[in-house]
Amino acid sequence: MAGRGKLIAVISDEDTVTGFLLCGIGELNKNRHPNFLAVGKDAAVNEIEDTFPQFLNQDDVSLILINQHLAAVVRLTFGTHSSVPVLAITSKEQPYGAAEDSVLCRARAMFTAEDPG
Repeated sequence: MAGRGKLIAVISDEDTVTGFLLCGIGELNKNRHPNFLAVGKDAAVNEIEDTFPQFLNQDDVSLILINQHLAAVVRLTFGTHSSVPVLAITSKEQPYGAAEDSVLCRARAMFTAEDPG
């Protein structure tokens, strides 16, 4: 990996993954495993549950983008990692859930916290 940058991994619907691939994020590691998973309507939950930890454990992955509704599938794994930031993104097929958006919840808590003094 000397001289190479870090990767963004994507677990998302087919249109979103295609957009990211067109932007140039698609890579295959030395074992020919991609840094993306296009999840169709008939995707098996175990495929998502298997892929997510693989991305967490890859040394060359520095950020994982995952659709918000798919993040709910791997929520237990999502909450226990510490090495790679995970960002839940919206999907055109699923409504945005502000209550499930961890970044928005943290920002809201930061700006609405009671002043201790």
